[in-house]
Amino acid sequence: QLQLVESGGGLVQPGGSLRLSCAASGFTLDYYAIGWFRQAPGKEREGVSCISSSGGSTNYADSVKGRFTISRDNAKNTVYLQMNSLKPEDTAVYYCAAAQLGARAPCVVTIRRYDYWGQGTQVTVSS
Repeated sequence: QLQLVESGGGLVQPGGSLRLSCAASGFTLDYYAIGWFRQAPGKEREGVSCISSSGGSTNYADSVKGRFTISRDNAKNTVYLQMNSLKPEDTAVYYCAAAQLGARAPCVVTIRRYDYWGQGTQVTVSS
């Protein structure tokens, strides 16, 4: 019953932009930190970004700093990942996940800390 659903992926040229959405059903995201992760073929899943339940703390992988922005709208039970200046190396399946951390706790992108996962959305950056 508790589900996360990603959307917004697709095919984009290098330098383009996409906005991914992560919508929750069956529970509220108010008390969950949300992380975005990605996995490219043949590679391990890696953390991309996270946002605390309050929205007061965010974190980004070095590879996406300055290009990606995470945000949340608790009223809509949705978290977003705005991706700009996309590069071919950003190509991957992107997953969102929820972690029940303290409201004031900084977020982390440690996979084992996350309880609920979406099915992923494909992002392909290619010319």
